Amino acid sequence: MEQAAIAALVMVVAIVIMLALGFPIGLAIGAAAAGIMVILPFEQAMMTAAKRTFTGANSFSLLAIPFFVLAGNIMNNGGIAKRLIGCAKIIAHKLPGALAQTNIVANMLFGAISGSGVAAASAMGGILGPMEEEEGYSKEYSAAVNIASGPTGMMIPPSNIMIVYSTVAGSVSIAALFMAGYIPGILWGVGCMIVAGVMAKKRGYVSKEKYNARLILKTLWQGIPSLLLIVIGGILGGVFTATEGSAIAVVYSLLLSFIYRSIKVKDLPKILLASVKTTAVVEFLVCVSAIMSWVMSFAKIPQMISDAMLGISNSPIIILLIMNVILLLVGTFMDPTPAVLIFTPIFLPIVQSFGMHPVHFGLMMVMNLCVGTLTPPVGAILFAGCRIANVKIQQVIKPLLPYFGVVVVALLFVTFVPFLSMIIPNLLGLTKYAGSMFFVGLG
Repeated sequence: MEQAAIAALVMVVAIVIMLALGFPIGLAIGAAAAGIMVILPFEQAMMTAAKRTFTGANSFSLLAIPFFVLAGNIMNNGGIAKRLIGCAKIIAHKLPGALAQTNIVANMLFGAISGSGVAAASAMGGILGPMEEEEGYSKEYSAAVNIASGPTGMMIPPSNIMIVYSTVAGSVSIAALFMAGYIPGILWGVGCMIVAGVMAKKRGYVSKEKYNARLILKTLWQGIPSLLLIVIGGILGGVFTATEGSAIAVVYSLLLSFIYRSIKVKDLPKILLASVKTTAVVEFLVCVSAIMSWVMSFAKIPQMISDAMLGISNSPIIILLIMNVILLLVGTFMDPTPAVLIFTPIFLPIVQSFGMHPVHFGLMMVMNLCVGTLTPPVGAILFAGCRIANVKIQQVIKPLLPYFGVVVVALLFVTFVPFLSMIIPNLLGLTKYAGSMFFVGLG
């Protein structure tokens, strides 16, 4: 066996063992990558590790992540969540299970602003959970609704995971990825609303609130400034890049919080510290995954996996189904960020060989990994939602099953119908996709 292949095998086995022992994913990848120093010449290993670590983090696009994280934390602490809930109520107040529907819409709005499904589920569950309980909704039902709709904000822009994918995939426009996320994210949310509505009708959950035109206009007037439309509009209009837009989002959310008088200067150190911790985790994962990606490339692992998959079938349908299954399984035990960093270099060349656009594949990958945030053993949104609702994981698994079914159907549509991901970027001139819009692999 070649030296490079031995190094890659040792690294993969080490990662699997450390994950099985409960090591954090970043530490497992870093320690395993450092293990190549034992096999490769010491000087070469040290120089390569240092160079790849620096190269992985040295990206202008990645600067957007700390700013969007900070903007989301400011909004979470700045009373903006309550105003978004007001807007969500206007949209959902006539639907069956109105408060649950409000939770879903609010998760879509807040998650889109913060880029974090965990932040959305925590904020919305904390505010709407007690309100739902007061109106007679069961805790399990409310928690399942909140958890299932949490990941929508990871697809609706701005999305931190899409920024990471853009960096790994190479010359993929962040703006194109952002715009491509709208329809899949809304599709996920609408699917959750249908399930929540059917279950609410069976349980007899009805709305008790009445809205007149004046109250609707007042609520929208208070909530619309919180939607960061100026940031998304500026990115689309070419006024500033996604990274510059993220910095503007910080300034805008801070000004808005001061205007609402819902945040004080003394609160800023705590908010900054929380943002630094979140950013540090992401950046550390980027750095150690860069070393791992180099070892995999050096050992020609992507080529070997590509040959193996194409050996099973050269049908795009079969290959994409296999990828979906792999990514769904990976998402159950690995956070989206390291999964994107590891599997993008492996799978992207394969899908590009049969004409799948990198933006379309990016949405497919992100949506797959979002499902993993709802499942044990490492489902961050599942654990956050259960903690906020004060229920056990066993209690919400059964109510979550219908949502999983709807989300998987939506995932298959996003995978095999490029129209859902590519139509908005194409119309805005962000991509020039010329393949079939109605079925992948055609045209």
